[in-house]
Amino acid sequence: MTSMLSHALRNLPASSAWAARLSARSLSCSSQLQAAAVQPKSKKTLAKSGVKNIVVVEGVRIPFLQSGTSYADLMPHDLARAALQGLLNRTSVPRDVVDYIVYGTVIQEVKTSNVAREAALGAGFSDKTPAHTVTMACISSNQAMTTGLGMIAAGQCDVVVAGGVELMSDVPIRHSRKMRKTLLTLNRAKTLGQKLSLISKIRPDYFAPELPAVAEFSTSETMGHSADRLAAAFAVSRLEQDEYALRSHTLAKKAQEGGLLLDVVPFKVPGKDTVSKDNGIRPSSLEQMGKLKPAFVKPFGTVTAANSSFLTDGASAILLMSEEKALAMGYKPKAYLRDFVYVSQDPKDQLLLGPTYATPKVLEKAGLTMADIDVFEFHEAFAGQILANLKAMDSDWFAQNYMGRKSKVGAPPLEKFNTWGGSLSLGHPFGATGCRLVITAAHRLKKEGGQYGLVAACAAGGQGHAMIVELYPQ
Repeated sequence: MTSMLSHALRNLPASSAWAARLSARSLSCSSQLQAAAVQPKSKKTLAKSGVKNIVVVEGVRIPFLQSGTSYADLMPHDLARAALQGLLNRTSVPRDVVDYIVYGTVIQEVKTSNVAREAALGAGFSDKTPAHTVTMACISSNQAMTTGLGMIAAGQCDVVVAGGVELMSDVPIRHSRKMRKTLLTLNRAKTLGQKLSLISKIRPDYFAPELPAVAEFSTSETMGHSADRLAAAFAVSRLEQDEYALRSHTLAKKAQEGGLLLDVVPFKVPGKDTVSKDNGIRPSSLEQMGKLKPAFVKPFGTVTAANSSFLTDGASAILLMSEEKALAMGYKPKAYLRDFVYVSQDPKDQLLLGPTYATPKVLEKAGLTMADIDVFEFHEAFAGQILANLKAMDSDWFAQNYMGRKSKVGAPPLEKFNTWGGSLSLGHPFGATGCRLVITAAHRLKKEGGQYGLVAACAAGGQGHAMIVELYPQ
């Protein structure tokens, strides 16, 4: 396997000196990714004098489904509306109490570019309630949440609903640029002669559509290709990736059957049955997974359909309030949202290393260490990506040479890491995943008796996000 990885690295297009140097180093991480013994953690609250406490009252999501299944005939605002209605039903919060609505999405439907507004109107919110949409790749709903957090902290709002949505079943497919220009010019033509002249210039290649791709604009490289190179750079084997993916599906199945996925609300799909659970959770076997061919870098790549997150449809919504407002309304919050950071790095060789860069920064900002964290919820774009991040976090060499740090932050212990499954199994509707991470961290803290959770995610463009979630006193 080592020789195969070496061969893959040598033959990857545009492989970098950075990757070559890194793959040649022995990273200080064991094959089982075991962390050092956990130190006794602090029980201090992260409340700050003069700073508003901002709380999560509740968070929900409609089931995350593989694209092309039950949501295929809907539009993105339909999914977002369902998530908003699920949040309203669960919390009974009066619609007129909500000061602002923010939604995240990645691939925008042209007809509903401000999907937050359309979903809010569809869910029965007043037309006087402002709403806007943000996009930051896979951390779009993270950005929506922190936007709401900032509004409350600044005293502009007391109650904000944030969320995210993605519908990969029906992404916009455009005419070619030549055809678009011709059609727009044709629309302005005034005489029949002008119109016929323009039509006569249309050639067969004008009809070739422009299909959206999960690729970086700056590098023209697909995210899966980047994940394959990243796995090779950190010497993450195909077997390790398959084992981790199997772990994710197995834990998600256990959580689903055990009733732990409390954020899921049923959705009666118009004209179809009610959807009540995620449909991408499918534990397999290493033998079956090993039969799949590489999906991106052929023939020596290690990223396959089995160890990658799948194209997903879904939506989420989360209710944020100032602590004072929540208590005044009689709510028992689930968690505090505390310190957060956003990071950016090289979008080519380090595209998916956001968690590695964001984690130490948010810990330092909060005055915590890895040992203080009770639950970790990291976004799993690819098994190779998540394992590369864990190896990078546990490498003094990487910390010193690429992060400007004296020493590593350390890898999270697996017994605290994504123990209810992750994006590989639950699904990854690009714009909606962040809210799932936060509310899952809150539920796990309550269930497992912890105090601090750390949520982290990578995003296209070489960006990342991390946030500290603190359990509300029980």
